[in-house]
This record gives sequence, C-alpha cells and structure tokens, in this order.
Amino acid sequence: MNEFKTYHPIVNFTYFVLVIGFTCFFMHPVCLGISLLSGFTYSVMLRGRKQVKTNLIYMLPLLILTALINPAFNHEGVTVLKYLPSGNPLTLESVIYGLCAAVMIAGVICHFSCYNAVMTSDKFIYLFGKIIPSLSLIISMTLRFVPKFASQLKVVTNAQRCMGRDVRQGNIIKRAKNGLNILSIMTTWSLENAIETADSMKARGYGTEGRTAFSIFKFDKRDKKALICILILGLYTLAGNLLGGMDFIYFPAMKAADISPFGISVFVAYLLLCMFPVIIELWEVRRWKALRSKI
Repeated sequence: MNEFKTYHPIVNFTYFVLVIGFTCFFMHPVCLGISLLSGFTYSVMLRGRKQVKTNLIYMLPLLILTALINPAFNHEGVTVLKYLPSGNPLTLESVIYGLCAAVMIAGVICHFSCYNAVMTSDKFIYLFGKIIPSLSLIISMTLRFVPKFASQLKVVTNAQRCMGRDVRQGNIIKRAKNGLNILSIMTTWSLENAIETADSMKARGYGTEGRTAFSIFKFDKRDKKALICILILGLYTLAGNLLGGMDFIYFPAMKAADISPFGISVFVAYLLLCMFPVIIELWEVRRWKALRSKI
C-alpha cells in the first residue's frame, strides 16, 4: 500500500514538513504519542510487517537509554524518587521528560523513514530544482547515496564473509584488517560511483544553458483537496498550540493545560493530520474491496 506516494510532491512535502516540525516542537505527551503512533503505523504500511521488528530494534534501546541518561544529568523537579550515590536527586519530572524526549526522537525517525519512501529524489528536484538547483541536486544525491551505500556494503560484507575475511572472523588483529579491507573497498566504490555519476551528468548535458527537465507530476483536483485538508489541519493545530491548547510544563512540577472542548478539538486535528496518509491508505483499501464485491 502506497497510495499517498501517488499524490503530487507538494502535497507529500507539505505533510512531512508539518508533521516532522510539529513533532520536534510539540512536547505535550499526548502529541508525542500521536506522532510516534502515526509514524510507526505508516512505516509498517509502507515497508511491511518486517518494519515492526526493525522499528523496535532501534526504538526500544533509544527509549531506555534516553530515559536513563536524562535523569543522570538533569536533576530538576520537585518529586524526588530517591538520591543517587553522587548525592543528586532522581526526580519523577526528569524521568518523564527523558521518556518524552526519547519518544520525540523515535517519532522523528519514523517519519523520516516514511519521508525517504515517499519523497523520492525526482520529487525533491521537481520542487526545488528551479529555486535552488545546485543545493537540491546535492541533497537528493546525498539522500540517494545513503541507502545505495548501505546496500553495497551488505553485498561486499557477504562476499568477504564467504572468503573468510569478515569482521567477525579471526582474532582481533585479523578482524581489524578485514574491517580496513572492507572500508578500502567501499571507499574505492564510492569514488568510482562519483566519477560515473559525473560522466553521466555531463553526457546528459547537465549545466548547459537552455536545458529543460522532464516531469510527470500534475496537480489535479485530488491533490488540491488533500493539500487544503493538510493546511487546514496544520493551521488549526498550530493556532491551538499558540493559544495554549497544548501547553505542558515539566519543571519544576508537571502541569498540563486544562481540558476543554477547544483543547480536545486541537488534539483531534493533530491526530487527523498525523494519520492523514494512513486514512488515505485505509480508504483506498475499503474502496477497492467495495469495487471487487460488485464484480
């Protein structure tokens, strides 16, 4: 399922800018939970059930590590749980803040994982190629290079393992030599790949005056409706935050904004915004099943 990917690049980019930006700045626990849940759910929809295991492998250690590190250095808060051997207090507020900070980081990682799957390099160049051509090209090539490098590293590592030259084989000295050998191979591959890319760009006339770019993207009524919905939900959420509907204080004592119909509506709007791609995917599945039932 990847229906949201078929929308216009401006729709995809606007969604991710709002969601990732809000995840970084809205520190209310409810907002962080909504962001993490939506990012986790959509990443599983995009990459399959195997993504559940991948997400948990990265997220659980991050959550535990951040929750342990923050109280060790942050001793603010009035609710003292115990005193550490150093004499500094361990407070409930610092523990909760560390957990929320970890959830925020995990949510951002999930959304960026979805961003890499939806916002391809050609979409990014389409949006910013005319505004910042050089920078957009560099960014798109960098984003493309990272997964390509990881894929090639896996190929090289498997080949070296078959020859008994893996970093997990032999004593410490031999492992170090094998690691340096793999690093040398990957460095050579990176340089050769850069030369091939430069030659390919030169052969296709990159940088020549009057060169045009091909694009298959067309902004239709469906994209217009989706963009309007995203902007309305985003602006309403931002206005609600500025008006205090999402206020939450961690120090010196935890205190949240009073529950009100307006505050609940802001959280509902934020939930709909974060779950927008998931709603589209579920709607398309339901629509497809309805069409099949009529055959």
